[in-house]
Amino acid sequence: MNPSEPSLFEIRNLTVAYDRRPVLEDVDLTIPAGKLVAIVGPNGAGKSTLIKAALGLIPRLSGAFFAFGKPFGRADARIGYVPQRESVDWDFPVSVMDVALMGTYGRVGWMRRPGKTERLAAEHALEAVGMREFARRQISQLSGGQQQRTFLARALAQDASLYFMDEPLAGVDHATERAIIDLLRGLRSRGRTAVVVHHDLQTVPEYFDEVVLLNKRIIASGPIEQAFTATALHEAYGGKLLTLGPLAPEAPSEAVREVRSER
Repeated sequence: MNPSEPSLFEIRNLTVAYDRRPVLEDVDLTIPAGKLVAIVGPNGAGKSTLIKAALGLIPRLSGAFFAFGKPFGRADARIGYVPQRESVDWDFPVSVMDVALMGTYGRVGWMRRPGKTERLAAEHALEAVGMREFARRQISQLSGGQQQRTFLARALAQDASLYFMDEPLAGVDHATERAIIDLLRGLRSRGRTAVVVHHDLQTVPEYFDEVVLLNKRIIASGPIEQAFTATALHEAYGGKLLTLGPLAPEAPSEAVREVRSER
């Protein structure tokens, strides 16, 4: 990224603690525009916490955030969020279309009913994730993969410039995973950025442009070829990584296989 241009999103000196125990310490991170960025690290590394703190969803001890070159401290329609599927109340009585329409509320406001323009945006978003035929179905009647697609449709309907996604590929079938990756690549082709908490190290080089290796602090961040290294993986995962091989997508490392076996 050109240093003379404002960063898309920047985190400075972020520290978060639960019950006085630090979960994130002195995190500095710059997110470039037009990239797919993976956040990876062991369980308890603070991956979800990083996203939630950046969006102001949880309190922090310290830290400043900048979005689109300006201080950021509240909701912005240009920033979308896809939470972990497990954090959503799927028994709440709303339809798939209702959820997709929620993505348009940043434009129309919560007190106004979505109009024809918003409904078309929601329909197009559902079509993009293969859920249009389920528009009237209650979300409690969906499979796990369909639920994930529905929340992605909500994010698409928002038409944001930057998306934070918390493990959108966790627990989905292969077809849904490929559909989500195709969707992310489509966002990138339109100049959008997606920051994705991800759990499968083996697919990082194939799916993403940049990576953030996290374990309560930033171990390494940047383009895959620079940051996704054996040394950085060892530092992030510690004793879970015993044998390291090449990290190219066509030759998955022994380290990656070992981490997957630990899950």
